[in-house]
Amino acid sequence: DTFMHKVNLRGADLSEANMFRANLLLADLREANLRSANLIGADLSGADLRGADLTGARIRSGERLLVKLIGANLAGAIMPDGTIHA
Repeated sequence: DTFMHKVNLRGADLSEANMFRANLLLADLREANLRSANLIGADLSGADLRGADLTGARIRSGERLLVKLIGANLAGAIMPDGTIHA
């Protein structure tokens, strides 16, 4: 649990980080390395995730998405399954 609203983590290496229930409203996560990070319960509403690498990140349980991404910018982000978000 952390509240880091509007934090600048551009290009940060957060690979394998445990960000369980992190509150990152409007955070700048452009080009951040979030490979294999635990994002279950995180709130990334309004976050800028352009070009971020989410390969293998934990964001769902089965078919249920467990990360809040309302208004997040995912253009060019590498999604957990390896696809690039358009």
